[in-house]
Formats: sequence, C-alpha cells, structure tokens
Amino acid sequence: MARIVGVDIPKNKRGEISLTYIYGIGRNAAQKILETAGVDKNIKVTEWNDDQIAAIRQEIGANYKVEGELRSEIQMNIKRLMDIGSYRGIRHRIGMPLRGQSTKNNARTRKGKRKTVANKKKAIK
Repeated sequence: MARIVGVDIPKNKRGEISLTYIYGIGRNAAQKILETAGVDKNIKVTEWNDDQIAAIRQEIGANYKVEGELRSEIQMNIKRLMDIGSYRGIRHRIGMPLRGQSTKNNARTRKGKRKTVANKKKAIK
C-alpha cells in the first residue's frame, strides 16, 4: 500500500480511484492531481514508482486541503455559523436538517430515534 497524507490507499486499484480514499479528494480532483503530477490515471498503484508517489504527495501537499486540516476547517465553519446565530447555525445546534427539507414525516437521520408522545388519558365519570 502507498501511504499519502497519512492514508493507506489501496494498491490493487487504478490511481484515479485509489486517491479518492483520501478525505477531500474526489474523482475530479484525483484526475487533476495525476495529470499535474504526470502520472497515467489508468495504471494501478502497484505500478507507481517512488518518483511518481513523491510527485503526487508534493501536488496534494501544495494545492489541496485534505484529511484533518479540511475536517477542522469544516468544523470551524459550522461553529462560526452557530456563534453568529444564523438560521443554518441554529439548525445545526438543534440537530435538524439545514437545507429546507421537510421534517414532519422524514428527517429521521438528522432528528434521531422517534420520541413517542403519549396522549392524555380521558377522565372516567
């Protein structure tokens, strides 16, 4: 396995696919990284030599925010929204969907397990 930015990428897959195992790199970014590093996107990771791996590492390190740095930036953005009290920040705080989804019947993933509310018992005469 090749280790790039602290992630073991699978060696039996094509380079384009294996780079997507790094948080923050999708198919498009993987193609651009391999293109600028001068590596064929169709060859498997096992066929990469040390120079190609070094070029890929250098490209990712210089131009992309990935893994821990990206996660912490996203968390800071969410915290900022919550601190300024924006609509999205409030929705984050109370654990509801942020982007206008209906919450009457759905949104179970975001809201969590159902909390059953019992009916009032009728008074016996």
